[in-house]
Amino acid sequence: MRLAFIIAIVFLLPCVSAQAQEPSFADVVVVHGHVWTVDPQHPRAEALAIHGGRIVAVSSDAEIAKWIGPATKKIDAQGKSVLPGFIDAHAHFSSGGGEISSVHLRDANTPQEFARRIGEQARKLPKGEWMLGGTWDHELWGGTALPAHDWVDALTPDNPVFVSRYDGHMAMANTLALHLAEITRETKDPPGGTIVRDQEGNPTGLLKDAAMRLVYRVIPPPSEEQLLRMIHASMDDARRFGVTSIHDISSTEDVRAYQILSARGELTLRIYCITPLPQWQAPATAGIRAGFGNDWIHFGALKGFADGSLGSTTALFEKPYNDAPETSGLPNEMMLPEGNMLQMALGTDKAGLQLAVHAIGDKANRMMLDVYAEVAKQNGARSDRRWRIEHAQHLRPEDFARFAQLGVIASVQPYHAIDDGRWAEKRIGHERAKTTYAFRTFLDHGVRLAFGSDWTVAPLNPMLGLYAAVTRATLDGKNPGGWFPEQKLTLEEAVQAYTMGSAFAEFREKEKGSLTPGKFADVVVLDGDLFSMAPEKIKDVTVRYTIVGGKVVYEAARN
Repeated sequence: MRLAFIIAIVFLLPCVSAQAQEPSFADVVVVHGHVWTVDPQHPRAEALAIHGGRIVAVSSDAEIAKWIGPATKKIDAQGKSVLPGFIDAHAHFSSGGGEISSVHLRDANTPQEFARRIGEQARKLPKGEWMLGGTWDHELWGGTALPAHDWVDALTPDNPVFVSRYDGHMAMANTLALHLAEITRETKDPPGGTIVRDQEGNPTGLLKDAAMRLVYRVIPPPSEEQLLRMIHASMDDARRFGVTSIHDISSTEDVRAYQILSARGELTLRIYCITPLPQWQAPATAGIRAGFGNDWIHFGALKGFADGSLGSTTALFEKPYNDAPETSGLPNEMMLPEGNMLQMALGTDKAGLQLAVHAIGDKANRMMLDVYAEVAKQNGARSDRRWRIEHAQHLRPEDFARFAQLGVIASVQPYHAIDDGRWAEKRIGHERAKTTYAFRTFLDHGVRLAFGSDWTVAPLNPMLGLYAAVTRATLDGKNPGGWFPEQKLTLEEAVQAYTMGSAFAEFREKEKGSLTPGKFADVVVLDGDLFSMAPEKIKDVTVRYTIVGGKVVYEAARN
């Protein structure tokens, strides 16, 4: 009922008018640009005009000059790229803000550096305060052991520690955290999770997937003001990177915080809240359907999980891992007992809500396609379904056609390809990797792509996502011509996936995603022209201006 109450409040928030009134003059114009509109009817232009939070004209410099009045703000793009604001289709937004101010382990490239940073952070914390975040990557350590509590216990006697791997599917607890969570050698593995143990059966501190919940349940939640500060920190980064909308993997507390910020006039991006699938009955009972809300906050999508992650060897595959032949991964607890996911999906779909389910391994993807097919069979045909599979990383060759047949959107994160591509073949071998992060194969089968970052698993910066999609050059420098280069996209295709593709995935393609008169004036002006530069330079491009609803929310400092 709490979620239903929140949903009801969102409905009451003020809306921006859907119809722009043609004014005498514009509020803002952007001129002298290489405007890529992502509108197939009018793909390129030099300039655009904005009034009342909407785009009113996209044309030549000469035509847009007619819209300039004495109070019009004029932005000179100086021949650089002007694009629709980026729409990140998968982010963990509030937690991202928390990790900005937490311990940073992402580039800790030895166990010693991992431990040193944790000890350094512990000295800054009050006694008893939890140390969270981290986003470590053990692959940087050259195949050494996974972290364990005894690496850091002596450095953290007064602070419980629970730091996660960057994919969020594995985390390390120190002894104090294990004690608070009452995890001992007698504690059984929960369904869908693993407590990693030493040779004597004692917990090492490493917990995988559902086992992580044993610790999360004893961590105090942030206060409302702490949560608001975390979101403000995240919005700072979003503005800097030209992200004007996000699809947030939200808790009900996040939804409430977004409402508070909206009421204060402090939101600087639009939010599609994707709430937990097990809570589907709350919006269904309230009569909510997918895409409900206003121009700033809307929802109606439910996030489920079919499996874990490749890096944690918990992504669910048809065959065992090459480097861990004792396992083929883990089904998420939402898949247990058998038939549980189908029952939630049937109810969610019947209520007109959107399903967005995490599936990484080929078996997990196959199982979710089976679920969607059965839902369509039992609930009947409907034209307004926009099912999503989040990540859709590793597929059997025959399942691309099934994505297209069922109309499933592939909500994918291109940066993962150049990150995981450093070591993915070690996990699953060359043959299975051929249909891994297979963006080109998806498009060739007519599957819609929605691009996102999965921040903080990967960087929020869309330039890195575009770079990854068009080059597939892995971060270790070993594949400069592209890891499975046949899966590269063109820059135009990548930009479309990061704008119109993501807008479609949230039922907002008529309101945003392209620079089209009548749509929201969500615009990004870059410091380079993407379409005239070498692809390898895209990652270095920065944002000069970010405009949301016709307001400049970010302007880069001038040198």
